[in-house]
Amino acid sequence: MAKDVLGKVPVGVSNRHIHLSQQDLETLFGTGYELTVRNELSQTGQYAAEETVTIQGPKSSMANIRILGPTRKETQLEISRTDSFALGVKPPVRDSGFLEDTPGITVIGPKGQINLDRGVIIAQRHIHMTEEDAKAFGVKDKDLVSVRMDGERAVVFENVLVRVRNDFVLEMHIDTDEANAAMIGNGQIVEVFRS
Repeated sequence: MAKDVLGKVPVGVSNRHIHLSQQDLETLFGTGYELTVRNELSQTGQYAAEETVTIQGPKSSMANIRILGPTRKETQLEISRTDSFALGVKPPVRDSGFLEDTPGITVIGPKGQINLDRGVIIAQRHIHMTEEDAKAFGVKDKDLVSVRMDGERAVVFENVLVRVRNDFVLEMHIDTDEANAAMIGNGQIVEVFRS
């Protein structure tokens, strides 16, 4: 690939997980419920909660789906393409928070369940960076770049979304299908190119 490298970033592999609204959290776990922090994530203020839920699709269910906190404005389930086949849903590839025309699913907690009419996505691969990082890379928020992963199963990913915010930590997020295909793990360094 005869393109100039814009910079290098570490990879974070994102497993299936769910973000809940406060209202949905309380439906699933009880009135006034607050999430319990299990461990902090790489992005500032984000954490994996101790709590998990079960999701039920048309074909099957999956238990122990980790909740990520803090709560959000709207509930969003992020799964891989492989998960979607197993569950029997057809989610689009989307940037986080863009939930128009996405399928719903049933979410089951210890105190109740919710039947979402939308909110299931396959997360678009993306790079978190600060404004300073973006300046150094010569990119801006919502740009699309290419990323090369070297190794035994080297691969180039196109259409990688740049997400810029000053509380972000420099990291590329891919899902488990993408990571497994490239035989790549958390912390591995990849090269970023202009698309």
